[in-house]
Amino acid sequence: MVSNLSGVAGLQKAEAYGVPTATIEVNNSISDVSERREEHERRLLSILNQHDIEAVILSGYMRILSPHFVVPWKGRLMNIHPSLLPNYPGAHAHRDALADGATTSGCTVHFVDEGVDTGQILAQREVEVLPDDDEYSLSERVKKIEHRLYPEVIDRFAAGEIEYH
Repeated sequence: MVSNLSGVAGLQKAEAYGVPTATIEVNNSISDVSERREEHERRLLSILNQHDIEAVILSGYMRILSPHFVVPWKGRLMNIHPSLLPNYPGAHAHRDALADGATTSGCTVHFVDEGVDTGQILAQREVEVLPDDDEYSLSERVKKIEHRLYPEVIDRFAAGEIEYH
């Protein structure tokens, strides 16, 4: 399990189950954004290759990966997003859905491609947007379905039932 942030719950859970972990934080001392991303992804790829990783399952990874990273992992790089893509891509899906007056939202599991939340959709689940919802309440309801849907899709992927097109 690899994280770009230290001290996150996922690292603690993985360690409790004896899963090897690594934290690869972004080197903010590098001023050039492209150079900083490239250096971070180089370290990430090194860890993945060192452990013969077959697929990358993103969760809470709030960084845009470059094509240099994404292309070799196409069809083996998965993410979950808190909206019904293609609606409300990006980092503020709940805010955007509420501002748009959406009556339904949900989550989407998708393969990652070179765009932002534009990859092949693998599965979606809906939740109703309630009249008194704010970002927090909507987020909490969406998280509940994310926590069920993502493992289901990952299991199907691991069983060979999902293919990249």
